[in-house]
Amino acid sequence: MVVLRRSLATIMAIGLIASTAACSDDSEPAFAEPGPSAGAGSAPVTESTTAAEPVTLAITPAANKKDVPVSAEIGVKVTGGEVSSVTLTDGKGKAVTGKLREDKSAWVPDKPLKTKQKYAAKVVATGADGSSTTATTSFTTMGAPGRETGTGLYLFDGNTYGVAMPVVVEFNPGIKKADRAAVQKRMFVETSPAQPGVWSWTEAGTQAYYRAPEYWQTGTSMKVRIAVGGLPTGGGRYGDQDRSATVKIGRKLEMNVDNKSKKMTVLKDGATVRTMPVSLGKKSTPSSSGHMVVMEKKAATVFDTTDTDGAAGYRTDIEYAQRLTWGGQYIHSAPWSTGAQGRTNVSHGCVNVSPSNARWLFEKTLIGDPVVVKGTEDKLDYGDGWTPWNVSWEKFKEGSAL
Repeated sequence: MVVLRRSLATIMAIGLIASTAACSDDSEPAFAEPGPSAGAGSAPVTESTTAAEPVTLAITPAANKKDVPVSAEIGVKVTGGEVSSVTLTDGKGKAVTGKLREDKSAWVPDKPLKTKQKYAAKVVATGADGSSTTATTSFTTMGAPGRETGTGLYLFDGNTYGVAMPVVVEFNPGIKKADRAAVQKRMFVETSPAQPGVWSWTEAGTQAYYRAPEYWQTGTSMKVRIAVGGLPTGGGRYGDQDRSATVKIGRKLEMNVDNKSKKMTVLKDGATVRTMPVSLGKKSTPSSSGHMVVMEKKAATVFDTTDTDGAAGYRTDIEYAQRLTWGGQYIHSAPWSTGAQGRTNVSHGCVNVSPSNARWLFEKTLIGDPVVVKGTEDKLDYGDGWTPWNVSWEKFKEGSAL
């Protein structure tokens, strides 16, 4: 298989999981029999009133706390009411923008705070009876951290992606299991229309994926914020920066590859639009079977395995290459194997198609389009590419740190 070097795209997270339930009762409504009217000698009618629960409010960080990470949130704990306002100002009195978490447990600034800066917070909570209480605090942020965790977000602001595009976040070094929950709480995804979703980590903690139970709906707008800039990530490290992107999901295009028939079937919105012959990996270098995603597209590139395979390696110019795995599985033009396509497998693990079919496909696909290969001798390894669709929804959810 081919191994290409690729620099991490540096770019930019509240996944909305909403459910509604309704119930109804088909029984006839019950009517009470009229009772005796109140008259002379009847017991007096009295009204009882219950005093409203007093509003209590506690906030964090603690007053005068120093060396606070620049990822700090204003934590709030309220009884007897709800938070009605949060104000955070820097040392110069300039207001910091932000918003409450959905569960109202904390107020999150829209951007990391500045280092070595004093901040003042004021929170007001209001009860059902209109009474209110106010709490204030001030704190000072830490200086620039000495060690950082590198991050990456595989989404480009303003781009349109395929329906199987997961939100993919990368961490270097990987996040250990004990630290993943805190990091995951700072990865926000919003979808419109709203669709359920969850985060799931790879075993090494070097990547986290976000997906829904099914493919994204065509036309979905997705807003992602990976708010880990300055966030403690474990081992004395802090996240290098916040990353964000707002993207759209395009039409539904699927590519299904069957080793038995040696054919690829291309479907658009569920209807077959083209079938083409393919040649997959030969027995010594089989293609992986599994549920993959187009990760990268290059109209022209060079496959070079001489640095890993030595004398057995090769260097070849390639057109219309679409990456499916980190290990080097691609769909690409292979004019040298057109005679084998549809008949026998001769590749080094890639999906070979003719030049005309490769160009047609290249012009139709988006990053994030799903590719399913079945019937080969090898199985796709989880994490070798963007593989969250290669497991069931129940299995995928097990990888969440929350």
